[in-house]
Amino acid sequence: MSAEEEKDVAPDAAEEPKAAKKPAAKKAAKAPAAKAAEGASAEKAKPARKPRRKAAEKAEPQAEEPQAAAKAEAEGGKASRAKAAKEPAPKPAARKGGAQGAARRRVVRARARYVRTSARKARMVCGHLRGKSVAEARAILAFTPREVARDWSKLLESAVANAESNHELLQDDLVVREAYADEGPTIKRFRPRAMGRATPIRKRTSHLTITLTAAPEVGAGRRKS
Repeated sequence: MSAEEEKDVAPDAAEEPKAAKKPAAKKAAKAPAAKAAEGASAEKAKPARKPRRKAAEKAEPQAEEPQAAAKAEAEGGKASRAKAAKEPAPKPAARKGGAQGAARRRVVRARARYVRTSARKARMVCGHLRGKSVAEARAILAFTPREVARDWSKLLESAVANAESNHELLQDDLVVREAYADEGPTIKRFRPRAMGRATPIRKRTSHLTITLTAAPEVGAGRRKS
């Protein structure tokens, strides 16, 4: 090849790298623009996350406050329990009267069950016995014109016998503290009537109870001036 041909070939070979360099230059120019766009989008996205973090930070102290209050209450309860355990138990006050006071508060009970009378009829009699002495109760029952008075009289004598034999109490010192009648089971029967009918018959029962106690001493309930 001659020198002129070599010169003609050389410029073509030099132009080819320039053409190859142009796309690379364009890519290099595009890369900073893309990075700038990504940075801008990232910066725009960051402010949206900040409020969430702040909200979470604000919510954490609020959630911690009830826990702190519960801990403080638990510590206060433990402290109060420890103080109560250390303090000595209060001593019971000494009772006045000794054996006489115990005997005065002693109660004797007698009960009669399934008495063949209604509770309403029994209550009409027992209302006169409360607060009466044994002698007065006997007199009331002796002059009461009701059949159930006989049952109350028997029950009163039974209560007096229990007080004398089991509790060593004197008959003259006893007072009727309680006297009441509770309803018992009802016995049901039927009576034939006209036109093939039947009429029910209800036979009522009741449970009678009397409690006796020693009478208080005269002037025991008065206050000293």
